[in-house]
Amino acid sequence: MSIDNFAANMAGGGARANQFRVIMNAPGFAGNLAGTTQQTSFLVRTASLPGQTITEIPINFRGRQLFLAGDRTFETWTTTVFNDTNFAIRNGIESWMNAINDLTETTGLNDVRVYTSDLQVEQLDRGDQVLKSYVLKNCWPTAVGAIELNMDTVSEIETFDITWRYTTFTASSV
Repeated sequence: MSIDNFAANMAGGGARANQFRVIMNAPGFAGNLAGTTQQTSFLVRTASLPGQTITEIPINFRGRQLFLAGDRTFETWTTTVFNDTNFAIRNGIESWMNAINDLTETTGLNDVRVYTSDLQVEQLDRGDQVLKSYVLKNCWPTAVGAIELNMDTVSEIETFDITWRYTTFTASSV
């Protein structure tokens, strides 16, 4: 094995972790968020391609264990967002969460088809062409993280995390 062989097998120079886009297709009741699809693709600072696990079912037989494939489970998905001075994404997420469970009345939407939406994350190449795409189905925000305020921080833009739950995903080329 030589470095030349290695380089020849690294298609496209390798996928770059900083080349991605997140598309949030929020429900209409999510306030400003529903109208900021392009803005969210710029302000999402970090995301991930979704993970998944096939659980195992252990069966004991005469002192040995046989493991069978169980059900597929999906991890929560987290995005980190730059906060702008309009608080557009944060206000939208807070409106979305408030529609699911009102801050004061503890009432809210109970139809999963109404309070969820599909979100998309795309891995891009250096020319902004989509290499791989995931559509996360039936997403809803489970948590919006705190924004830390600090007088010592003079040259940073605020960020906050959003944790999402989804039921399944579709992936390109699968």
